[in-house]
Amino acid sequence: MNESGRAVQEAANFFKLAAGDITVFQDELELPSAKVRVKIGGGIAGHNGLRSISSHIGNDYRRVRLGIGHPGVKELVHSHVLSDFAKSDRPWVEALCEAVADNAGLLATGRDSDVSEQGASGDAGEGIFEDKEDDGGTG
Repeated sequence: MNESGRAVQEAANFFKLAAGDITVFQDELELPSAKVRVKIGGGIAGHNGLRSISSHIGNDYRRVRLGIGHPGVKELVHSHVLSDFAKSDRPWVEALCEAVADNAGLLATGRDSDVSEQGASGDAGEGIFEDKEDDGGTG
């Protein structure tokens, strides 16, 4: 994933896509687990995959940011991001995947605000999708 920019650039060139036509799904530490936000552009917040993509196609692509939560301590971030999910995470991970799949048509057609309005239910019955907004450029 850290070198995904080369593959994204080759696919964009082959299909003659501009950066604005590309949607990247990314894990996001700065969002609570099971939350989703959609935005265009922004910072890379140390995300090596985004760094690679931005260096190859620019920064104006859509991002579907999938919240994985922060482990709470900076020293645990590396292992948190690279490890498999715990078995106890399975309910929210499955709900998140189902919600994204259920709303794929809206995402594919750029109807981000409709995705936010659709919402989805996680374990606590809260919506998974959040309105598109910038959270200070962290990701």
